[in-house]
Amino acid sequence: MFTPLPGQTQTGPLFSSKAASASVSDTAALLGGDSHVVNTEQVRAELLVHAPEGIRTGKTFWLGLQIDHQTDWHTYWQNPGDSGLPTRLEWQLPAGLQAGDIAWPLPKKFPIGTLANYGYEGRLLLTVPVTVGADFRLPDTGPLALALQADWLVCRKECIPQEGRFSLKLASAAPQTPHARSFEASQQLSPQPMAQLQQGGTWITGGQTTVSADGQQLSLRVHGLPASWRGQTLSAFPVTASVVHNAAVQGQDWTQNWQGAVWSAQIPVSEERGDSPKSMRWVVAVGPESAPKAPAFDIETPVQGIWPALAQAAPAEISPALAKALAENARSAEMPAPSSTTALGLTLAVLGAMVGGFLLNLMPCVFPVLAIKVMGFAQADTSQAQHRAAGIAYTVGVVLSFMLLGGLMLALRAAGEQLGWGFQLQSPPVVAGLALLFTLLGLNLAGVFEFGQMLPSSLVTLQSRHPTVNAGLSGVLAVAVASPCTAPFMGASLGLAIALPVWQALLVFAAMGLGMAVPYLAASWWPGIARALPRPGAWMETFRQAMAFPMFATVIWLLWVLGQQTGIDGASSLLALLLTVAWLVWALGLSGRTRWVLSGLALAALLWLGSSWLPLALREAPAQPLASASQTTPGTLSTGSWQPWSEAALQTQLAAGRPVFVDFTAAWCVTCQYNKKTTLADARVLADFAARQVVLMRADWTRRDPAITQALTALGRSGVPVYALYAASRAPVLLSELPSVAEVQTALKGLPAP
Repeated sequence: MFTPLPGQTQTGPLFSSKAASASVSDTAALLGGDSHVVNTEQVRAELLVHAPEGIRTGKTFWLGLQIDHQTDWHTYWQNPGDSGLPTRLEWQLPAGLQAGDIAWPLPKKFPIGTLANYGYEGRLLLTVPVTVGADFRLPDTGPLALALQADWLVCRKECIPQEGRFSLKLASAAPQTPHARSFEASQQLSPQPMAQLQQGGTWITGGQTTVSADGQQLSLRVHGLPASWRGQTLSAFPVTASVVHNAAVQGQDWTQNWQGAVWSAQIPVSEERGDSPKSMRWVVAVGPESAPKAPAFDIETPVQGIWPALAQAAPAEISPALAKALAENARSAEMPAPSSTTALGLTLAVLGAMVGGFLLNLMPCVFPVLAIKVMGFAQADTSQAQHRAAGIAYTVGVVLSFMLLGGLMLALRAAGEQLGWGFQLQSPPVVAGLALLFTLLGLNLAGVFEFGQMLPSSLVTLQSRHPTVNAGLSGVLAVAVASPCTAPFMGASLGLAIALPVWQALLVFAAMGLGMAVPYLAASWWPGIARALPRPGAWMETFRQAMAFPMFATVIWLLWVLGQQTGIDGASSLLALLLTVAWLVWALGLSGRTRWVLSGLALAALLWLGSSWLPLALREAPAQPLASASQTTPGTLSTGSWQPWSEAALQTQLAAGRPVFVDFTAAWCVTCQYNKKTTLADARVLADFAARQVVLMRADWTRRDPAITQALTALGRSGVPVYALYAASRAPVLLSELPSVAEVQTALKGLPAP
């Protein structure tokens, strides 16, 4: 009979990986079907029944969901901690049967970086008592049907929400005990309630929680614990959520001591406390938090003292710290063996990076720089040796620039910054500086001025004597503009690079640069490629002037990017500055007194604008939600327009059973904008999204956003564009960086029918 066993204790591990000694054949004889088991790659879940006295009026029997976790996977306790979700059971029972609450077994703590969760691994049985009322009647015909809808979140480095529909069909109401040992073992692991009992003002059992004067610490005192526990280290798990600092380390961040029969603990309060409870529930057990031992006690204590006022409440979310927890978990997880990384993973990353770097030459963000390189190949007075030197210099400039950008990104990430590839264009000063550079290049190509007129004669002579330096600088310029875009094959390589050791990651970045520079290096070393270009002539001047317009188009794009970051006033201020710069360089190209008068006026105007208007161009405006996003509550469906992405909104839609397509984008990524105006705006794609009730979300990475960076990291990516199709109970599907209509439609066909 399944009754409390207060005298029994368990001193071994909490959960055994061995199967319970239940008779499979006996179980099968009781079942009218096989829908009592759900298998996934992470868990095996089974609905069990235990009715030692049968199913009779006035009696109680038990149902239970048994979850067997694969190695390294875990699910969550009733208070999951800083992230995660508790397992949820919704019963569909005949009239007269009333299910009670889950008897949660004793959990363990899972540290995750600076956070901590509470949950279970190995084998777990969640039991629920079912009371048989006086109005219960067995079906006249057919078996007794019991149904369960269960939802759980299973996590390792990644988290996967899963669900299952279970049913048991019992042939009779006779006693059923094939799983008696499993239910009894689970009952021993369930904390026993401890009553608050005083006699003559003296505590017998129970206790109290006291808030410190500054509200930063709780003092927990418990009376009436077993005498055998005295002097031992105990663990205290808060059933009341959103109050304590879950990641506090036992014996360091929170301390405990015994004063005779009274146990007390000093536990820090979370900096993100979300509640001011009048009472707090605790589960107390012997042993470390990573492996507590049964029996345990469930104690509800009144709270004494005054809670400090809460910070302004944030909108309710399913898991406010889930994205941060996943990122910390991924960083702290054990990496694969070095041999496997260097042999296969590193090789594939390097090859993918080279191919991606090569294809980067076809990306629209690189096109303006082509003018500089093409003009160099077409010059008539350049020898083969100079061509080769320029090709090598260009290659060195590209490779070193990729390595420097990659190294800077890795260093900043190691220092705690949430950054990804293309991070430099998330800075308004960098965008403004590039706009100025391309304005000067465009004016130079258009013939408004020559650099020789602006520079001292010594620098002009140095420039003519060292054309290879110019070639190297053109490589640096190419990388500065190209790096925000991610060519095909580069996404996975970039995602892997940020997780590799530094020297391996730098090798991947160098391979990207080499792949990008290969076409121009080849043209400089093989004369046949250069001879394929048109012969020098008058066309070169026309071509040079024509190439000024891509430069000015790039300036327009950069102004638009800056407008997304600083607002229309910032973009207008920069435009006025660029106009004044153009006036200044034009005036410096004149002669005589006119040159000095006009250039003086232009310089004065530039200085005034720089002191009064430039700050507007460099100051980020407050973030605004997507203009096209419909204002929807988390529980409503909106598939006709793009909504702003957040981890909470994504999980809400997935929990509601809706698939979600996320466009990770940025204003400074030209490839992103191209895809947005073509494939993602295609009527066929939008019709398929609507037909399958796909919620559309846009994660705008134009400005630095740690949450988006963490989401990209969880997908194994570090730059945009990234396109991910999410659905419940399955891993996200990643599309290519240049998805076609057919590719999107194929991914959508993999979704279950709405």
